[in-house]
Amino acid sequence: MINPENLIKILKKNNIKFFSGVPDSVLKNFTESINKKNFYHIKAVNEGAAVSACIGNFLATKKIGCVYMQNSGLSNAINPLISIADKNVYSIPMVLIIGWRGAPKLKDEPQHMLKGKITRKLLTLLKIKNIVINSDKELKKISKLIKYSKSKMQPVAILIKNKTLKKKTNIKKIQRKSNLDRIFFIKKLIENLKSNTKIVSTTGYTSRELFYLRQKYPNHKGKDFYMVGGMGHASMVSLGISISNKEIICLDGDGSILMHMGSLRSIGFYKPKKFKHILLNNFCHESVGGQETTSKGVNFKTLSKSLGYRSYKLIKNKKNIDQKIEKFLKSKSPSLLEVIVAPGSIKDLSRPKKFIDIKNRFIN
Repeated sequence: MINPENLIKILKKNNIKFFSGVPDSVLKNFTESINKKNFYHIKAVNEGAAVSACIGNFLATKKIGCVYMQNSGLSNAINPLISIADKNVYSIPMVLIIGWRGAPKLKDEPQHMLKGKITRKLLTLLKIKNIVINSDKELKKISKLIKYSKSKMQPVAILIKNKTLKKKTNIKKIQRKSNLDRIFFIKKLIENLKSNTKIVSTTGYTSRELFYLRQKYPNHKGKDFYMVGGMGHASMVSLGISISNKEIICLDGDGSILMHMGSLRSIGFYKPKKFKHILLNNFCHESVGGQETTSKGVNFKTLSKSLGYRSYKLIKNKKNIDQKIEKFLKSKSPSLLEVIVAPGSIKDLSRPKKFIDIKNRFIN
């Protein structure tokens, strides 16, 4: 295994002091170590933005930076990697540290398997030299790789498989900002739905909790589509569904909504008549390690209305929650409900399976 502190040391030794990225469960102990050092650290809303920030850092300092991400997010990063950083364009060196979900011969969730299988092939197609490190003894490979990046003036990548980084026992946890649990709110929501309402739920614990509640209380109304991948795209999937003129609810998260915030303008511009957008805001990327998002301080009321939403409502506690949900569901669409929820979920939370069956039930 790899001690994340030793990984940080080898990067620092090679004069890497700028970091940007999107949190990942594989790399959570690494990113926690970054937070405790005197580095310039930008928590990006998506992987392409992180690569772009790293490009900007090089233009300002002539120094190589580091971008971290899960391999599923590599697709978001491809545009700036090949159209700006590539050696045939502006030739910008940087180090990508990629959490390798779905790595060959390792069991993982279905949505990670294809990307895991093609990750190294994709990097090869992008002409990004890459290595896999599995132990502290292999960290010496990194210095050689960074030297290559600097000499060739192009991006390079380090792949780290799941459960390779040693766990840290002192990871900072986000303090509760609400006495309202996400799963409690979701249960109340589905109790107040019409029978033909469609729900699209974002990645992470939101979809898993909704799925859990459907198994425990199968008679509740509505049909669900779980976004087990495609972080940040739940709102646009919901907008596409809204052409059916049926009640559609998008259950979103703060990390997700920040990732592709421009989608809010599309919703506000086209003004679907039966579109309800719910932001479950716990101020963190909970399912990948609890790292803070940058949602704190965002005035979603002003933002949503400026982007064309017809109404905004806020729920901060359990008081009169049924009446508040009912009032929101009757509000003019498109409308946004921000629900301040506390981090935390139930133990041994199951994941949605049999995706084709889920799709067919949702469509029919």
